[in-house]
Amino acid sequence: MRIEARLSHSDAPADPEAEARAAWPPEVARVLFPAPLIRAAVLMPLVERPGGLAVLLTRRSDHLRDHPGQISFPGGRVEPGDVGPLATALREMDEELGIKPARVGVAGYLPAQAVVTGFVVTPVVGFLPPDIDVRPDAREVAEAFEVPLSYVLDLANLRESTRTVRGIQVPVCEYSYAGHRIWGATASMLRKLSELISA
Repeated sequence: MRIEARLSHSDAPADPEAEARAAWPPEVARVLFPAPLIRAAVLMPLVERPGGLAVLLTRRSDHLRDHPGQISFPGGRVEPGDVGPLATALREMDEELGIKPARVGVAGYLPAQAVVTGFVVTPVVGFLPPDIDVRPDAREVAEAFEVPLSYVLDLANLRESTRTVRGIQVPVCEYSYAGHRIWGATASMLRKLSELISA
């Protein structure tokens, strides 16, 4: 499988913040991310379906402090007991969707990404079997849904624009699927996965 081959030699970044800041010109990074970033991790779950892989996403509950109501991957900040971003991603998957770590076939990592809300996120890509039982925790997740990976790979479904953040124009990408607006860091991670597969 192309995804496994592309990610087979990927490792968790030793310094996620340095890696994420390096993706921006230094003067831009200093404005967009003026304070030290909080480490976080997400799991990008790919579900094996008869018609091909599907991406499992969540809509965050509206009462949450960080990114309420937004479409995201299961994940959150790294806790003191987590041994790296993989442990964080698997723990959060279990807490948010009731999926045990043993059910996840880990493929590898995508580059760490800085978020203007003050986080640096390490995405972990993993495969889920077709019989997976998703049980969203209503305290954190309003709903869980799937998007065919083929939809994400079709560039016709990607919209690109810019927005002003702290006086700087930053690129923004977005997908719309079944009434869901997938944008921001989540859309950027999907785009990175698409570029990896298509390369």
